[in-house]
Amino acid sequence: MNTRPEFHGSDLEKIAEHYGIPKDSIINFGANVNPLGLSENVKAEVARRLDIISSYPDREYTSLRHVIGNYCQVSPSHVLVGNGSTELISLLIEQMHPKKTLILGPTYSEYARELSLGGNTQEYYHLDAGTTFRLDIPDFLKRLQARYDLLIICNPNNPTSSVISTEEMRQILDVCKETGTFVMIDETYVEFAPVLSQATAMPLVKVFDNFIILRGVSKFFAAPGLRLGYGVTSSHPLLEGIKEHQIPWSLNSIGAFAGELMLQDTRYIQKTRELILSERTRMLEELRRLPHITVYDAAANFILIQIHKDNTTAFDIFESCIKKGLMIRDCSSFQCLEGEYVRFCIMNPDDNTHLLNILREALA
Repeated sequence: MNTRPEFHGSDLEKIAEHYGIPKDSIINFGANVNPLGLSENVKAEVARRLDIISSYPDREYTSLRHVIGNYCQVSPSHVLVGNGSTELISLLIEQMHPKKTLILGPTYSEYARELSLGGNTQEYYHLDAGTTFRLDIPDFLKRLQARYDLLIICNPNNPTSSVISTEEMRQILDVCKETGTFVMIDETYVEFAPVLSQATAMPLVKVFDNFIILRGVSKFFAAPGLRLGYGVTSSHPLLEGIKEHQIPWSLNSIGAFAGELMLQDTRYIQKTRELILSERTRMLEELRRLPHITVYDAAANFILIQIHKDNTTAFDIFESCIKKGLMIRDCSSFQCLEGEYVRFCIMNPDDNTHLLNILREALA
């Protein structure tokens, strides 16, 4: 009996072996990483300063937190640095010990995995394809009256690429303040949003102390191996509690130094935003001309589509692409996402055109 293989977005080795394709030849549309790669300026400066690994990093990461504060326009005293946002998610859940959590889904599975280690109750509020995965704010605010200890929101959301505006988030935080609910907002993809100021919750840090924003450098700055994440909150009891349980020197010297360079590399930041905004617009326009699919609006650097072609599954589309050396994400493993969906990120223009041509052929 043939069993359909299941692959995660980072399973390049497994996929290369299964399909007999050299790993280095695969163009990865599944990882959602900036196609520009690591900044040349960061590469050069880190190489020139490799001697910093002979010294311990500053235990308080004072300089890095100031750079993050400037980048996010928040006080450095509200900034927490960690070994990737995954560590901070784990520390937050460990610190809070939530008994009842609401997750806005479908979304990143790591939240549920970390929560399951504590044995708490998890509930989902499902974004609906019928409303193009836009959050129904009035209905959601009613749901919050059930009083949860923790609410988890990925914004823009993975895999739907939908976004909650800053003003909508203000309404959510206001109700959560009344109900005693703490909110974790994962803004991993917010820097790709069309208008950053209308998508980020950073301006609300001065107003509410019942939430934390998590970000990192894995996607926008193309540095997943660096393992640099940071959190921003005005809840000082939470900050102190997490620091107390965090392993000292959680982030290494190179990570701290490179992080400062990345967040100040305005040329790279601007070039990235220009590429993603331009190519995302072009790809959405081209995709909406194709038959047998629904194309959803995208605020992140990836696009979600649903396939409606008879006898064609998400895995079929995945295979059509991987056999041509392009790896996209079959979204069958996402909880709360029923139907045939695939997701792919924005890459360089030539690669994007290649993907569009393969999809056009597969859907004809």
